[in-house]
Amino acid sequence: MLKMENWSIKALTCSFALLIRWSVSFFDYSGAGKTPMYGDYEAQRHWQEITVNLPVKEWYVNSTNNDLMYWGLDYPPLTAYHSFLCGIVAKYINPDWVALNTSRGYESYQHKLFMRYTVFLADILIYIPAVLWIFNSRKQSSNDSYSFIKCILLTLLYPGLILIDYGHFQYNCISLGFTIMAVASLANCHDVIGSILFCLALNYKQMELYHAIPFFCFLLGSCLRDIKHGGFFRLIKIGFGVIVTFGICWAPFLYSIESTQQVVHRLFPFARGIFEDKVSNVWCALSVVIKWKQVFTRDRILLMCLGSTLIGVLPSSIDLLFRPSFKKFRYSLVNCSMAFFLFSFQVHEKSILIPAISVCLLLPDHPFWCFWFLQISTFSMLPLLIKDGLLIPYISLMIIYGMLYYNFNPGNNVDTRQKSDSTLWIYITERLMFCISTVGVVILTLATVLVPPPERLPDLFPLVISVYSCGHFILFTLYFHYCQFTVNTGISNKQSIKSDHNGKSKLDNTESVKSKIAKSKYVKIKKKKQQ
Repeated sequence: MLKMENWSIKALTCSFALLIRWSVSFFDYSGAGKTPMYGDYEAQRHWQEITVNLPVKEWYVNSTNNDLMYWGLDYPPLTAYHSFLCGIVAKYINPDWVALNTSRGYESYQHKLFMRYTVFLADILIYIPAVLWIFNSRKQSSNDSYSFIKCILLTLLYPGLILIDYGHFQYNCISLGFTIMAVASLANCHDVIGSILFCLALNYKQMELYHAIPFFCFLLGSCLRDIKHGGFFRLIKIGFGVIVTFGICWAPFLYSIESTQQVVHRLFPFARGIFEDKVSNVWCALSVVIKWKQVFTRDRILLMCLGSTLIGVLPSSIDLLFRPSFKKFRYSLVNCSMAFFLFSFQVHEKSILIPAISVCLLLPDHPFWCFWFLQISTFSMLPLLIKDGLLIPYISLMIIYGMLYYNFNPGNNVDTRQKSDSTLWIYITERLMFCISTVGVVILTLATVLVPPPERLPDLFPLVISVYSCGHFILFTLYFHYCQFTVNTGISNKQSIKSDHNGKSKLDNTESVKSKIAKSKYVKIKKKKQQ
């Protein structure tokens, strides 16, 4: 009965999340009515036009029918296949939507409805099931059911992802959904399936490289640790699954070296610059005092970004490689993706969604810090959202999300420290910092909307928001690094992945250990009474 009730609550939660998504979809999208390039909405429509009208070998190649300077396809093959499927449906409904060369900038209510439905369907088929799966995998007992339902609610209603996918218009829910499924698979010790699912995420959006190092280190470290108990063969199976997945995704583009190189070249456009617009990373924040393009050559900047990113990911990666555990893996997903966001080359403001989704997976453990991060990550995209005409849904979702958190705090029994004299000051300091941070968010939001910037500094407020958000992200990165290096791996995590003799895997947890101990004590007491 309890299980049925939980699923009813989950169904209501998902329905509410879908309702919020569809409400946001009524607002404008990226580049609406803005000639000649329009925006990301037009990019997604144009990719459908190209893939449905041209042969596969021409999708990534510049030609008279495929001007790469006009939203040329620059995502991996799985995105192209998805665009092709959507394009087939669009062509069936109305050929004008994807007519070659003549449909550029096509805008109509019916087409907007169609495009919104494609994101809606992707959410229903991939992202929402992934969120349900990951939190069901983490649930340890029936007593945790409602707590994890609250985590599901906060993850599904994360404002940043909803505003970008249903407002700005993208399909981040697909790549992020595959990533969550991959994590859920590893939580249930299905390493090969998890590796394949992550390869699908990586082949949909190359920005999933932010998560690649933690996956690699965790799987390799786990296999090396269990090398005497089948770890080597497990590593072979994982490698085979990865190669086959990449081979299938890239098969149409492997007919020549030039074709493969052209796709790779499109995926990593180094000529674009060190960052896009006013992104909340270190390079943009420091650009206030250092004009990177004027001081350094592009090659020098590339090496600088590469070196700093490697330094940023090394501590978390090495720790995970040599002391692998699923708990550390979840922290490493946040830490490595944040290092990429803060220090790597060619970072978009929307890239914060990648570490943000990793933070969502830590909601049961650190609800306060995760909520704070998710709020700031959404705020960091404010200039983009205002440009897209999404100020009203931004404010609405931020208020709704705050109300949900304070009414359904999912971690009072997990994350909150005992309020003893020795730790009370930490609790107070954290809350005080959050209050100051929130006041800053409100002031900067009002200033951006109501106060005209000086003529000489038209980008003043976007830059201040970037610097302000970057300072927060550095703080969050330090905090989650501290969590990874001080996490108690205990019995349940030292043996978090182990296979039984039938080849099936299981995830141990402290609740099961405690129940076994209690059962053994009960048996001993019963025997003594019988004697």
